Amino acid sequence: MSHSDAPPPKRQRTEDSTTRSDIWYKDGSVILQVENIQSRVHWSLLAQHSSFFRDLEHLPQPPDPDQPTVDGCPVIVLSGDTRLDVDHLLRVLYDSCVLFLRRSLFPIIAALVRLGRKYQFTNLLNLAVERLSFENPTTLEAYDARVHDGVYTWTRIVEAPGTLFDILTLARENNILSVLPCAYYRVILQPRASLFDGIKREDGTVASLRPAELRQCLLGHEKLLKRQAGPGYTAGWLRQWDFDADCTNLVSCTQVRTGILQRYLETLNLWALGSVSRKGIIKSLCTHCKNHLEESFLAGRRKFWEELPSFFDLQNWAELSNDL
Repeated sequence: MSHSDAPPPKRQRTEDSTTRSDIWYKDGSVILQVENIQSRVHWSLLAQHSSFFRDLEHLPQPPDPDQPTVDGCPVIVLSGDTRLDVDHLLRVLYDSCVLFLRRSLFPIIAALVRLGRKYQFTNLLNLAVERLSFENPTTLEAYDARVHDGVYTWTRIVEAPGTLFDILTLARENNILSVLPCAYYRVILQPRASLFDGIKREDGTVASLRPAELRQCLLGHEKLLKRQAGPGYTAGWLRQWDFDADCTNLVSCTQVRTGILQRYLETLNLWALGSVSRKGIIKSLCTHCKNHLEESFLAGRRKFWEELPSFFDLQNWAELSNDL
């Protein structure tokens, strides 16, 4: 992202109704103002982490007797940012231990992504994207490593109501494309009503999908359902039970398969990346049918993962890059 892409912060007049935040260093050399909140920080620290602020510091400023200052420090008004995002960014800058916690709060990650891109805090941006990518991997092996007993386990970001929706929105808005296939898939596994109604966050606000993301989720879910019973996919074996010749208990295995097919048609659950063990059928089949089913299911999962981006109108895995 070039300097011209980000609206530059301006040294301009401030309102009389400003309030100091608790991020106020007496030896600070610059005042950052967002909305009506001012923070006193150090140019040197901003310049160390951000090429944007490093360049801004050295730009010649025309003489202006009315240029506002606070305790002799220039005031930089950050337009289009939120108080919380700026607060999170500054706290990370002054306490890097936050970045070494096993799990980070999503609002902190989101702030580092948004402000990291806008003001070129490159290292902080990369660390935030790394956490998003870890939670939404690009390989089936990494995805499976996050799933325990059928439940997707959060590892690098604190799990909270609505965070899945927020991750999808953040990745879409900031062109973190490699995160999208897995993020979309995880979202469509949520109760259908929540896709329309949103999910209430812990602070009482509601995490909602934007219309474009909602549309993509619904269409992607429909495509996956239609494909999963096709030859070579995770439910394809239900339609073509082609290993009867080697079955050692044909009557029993046929009854099991018929029962599963009936339940499948009644529920139309999404099996794309599910685990065959969760279907409760392995122990009911003869050894040959069990082995064949496991192989068929595994091959179907691999096929689905390889094609996962296409179900959400994305480029293939190799072409998905992050435009940061």
